[in-house]
Amino acid sequence: MPVSIDNLIAAEQLPASYAAIVDRWWRPLAQQIAQWHSLAGRTLIVGINGAQGSGKSTLCRFLCASLLPEHGVSAAVVSLDDLYLSLAARERIALDIHPLFRTRGVPGTHDVDAGNALLDDMAAGREALIPRFSKALDDRLPRADWTRHAGKVDILLFEGWCVGARPQDADSLIKPLNALEAQEDAEGIWRRHVNMALQTSYAQLFSRIDHLVMLQPPSFDHVLANRLLQEHKLRAAAPDAPAIMDDAAVARFVSHYERVTRHMFADLPARADILFQLDAQQNVMSCQRLARP
Repeated sequence: MPVSIDNLIAAEQLPASYAAIVDRWWRPLAQQIAQWHSLAGRTLIVGINGAQGSGKSTLCRFLCASLLPEHGVSAAVVSLDDLYLSLAARERIALDIHPLFRTRGVPGTHDVDAGNALLDDMAAGREALIPRFSKALDDRLPRADWTRHAGKVDILLFEGWCVGARPQDADSLIKPLNALEAQEDAEGIWRRHVNMALQTSYAQLFSRIDHLVMLQPPSFDHVLANRLLQEHKLRAAAPDAPAIMDDAAVARFVSHYERVTRHMFADLPARADILFQLDAQQNVMSCQRLARP
C-alpha cells in the first residue's frame, strides 16, 4: 500500500506546502517512470542525479513509498553514498595514491564492484544486503546495521551526487580549479585519478542506467550553501559525532566536489531524460524533457 503524502511530509519534517510540489512535479515524474517500465517490461534502473542538498533523497522517498506504488509499480532505492569505501580503505588509498582520497565523495572513494553486484542482485530479485554509510561517523556502519532486501522490484532508483557523470578531457585537468587543488594537488595526481575512475569503473557502473533524471541548482555557490544547511542539521541531531564539520571545514570539503560538479552542470543537462531546474531554495522552477528519437 502506498504511504500517504501527508504522512511522508510529516516524517520528512517538510512544510505542508510541499504537497503542491508533489502534485505539480513529482506525480508527473512518477507517471513517466511508470510508462518507461510498462514499455520496457523489465526492471529499470533510473538514475537520480543531484548535487549536494538538491533534494534527490527526499524525491526518491516520495517516489518509492508513495507515488510509484500509486501506479502499481514497486521501487527500491540504491544510494551512491552507501557505497562509500570504509574509512580504513580510504586511508590506504590516501597512502598509496594521494592524501586527498581520505575524504569521501569523489569517484575513487566508492566500492564500485559492490555497486554492480548490488544492482545485479536486486534486478534479478535475489536477496541483497544494502550497505549503510554514516556521514556523522564518516564510515560504513557494521554489517549488522545494513538493510536486507528480498524480492524483485520494477524500478531501482539509483541516486547520487555524481550519478551519470562523465570524465573531462585531459587538457581541462591541467589548471587547478580552486585553492584545494592549487595547494594540495599542485601536480594534478588526485584529479587525474578521479577522472580516470570516471573513464573506467564508474563509466561501466553508470552505463547500467536506463533513464536519467537531473536536479540542477542554479550554481555551485548554491551547492555550498545547501551543504552547510545539511551539516547544521547533522550537528543538531548528533552534536558529539566525531565527523561533524564546522563551516570552514564544510567549505573545504565541498571543494573536493567542485570540479566534477561544475563539469556535470555543463555536460549532463543535454543528456538527462528529464531535467528539473531548481532555484536557490531548492524549489523546482521548470522541467525539461529530452526528446529522444
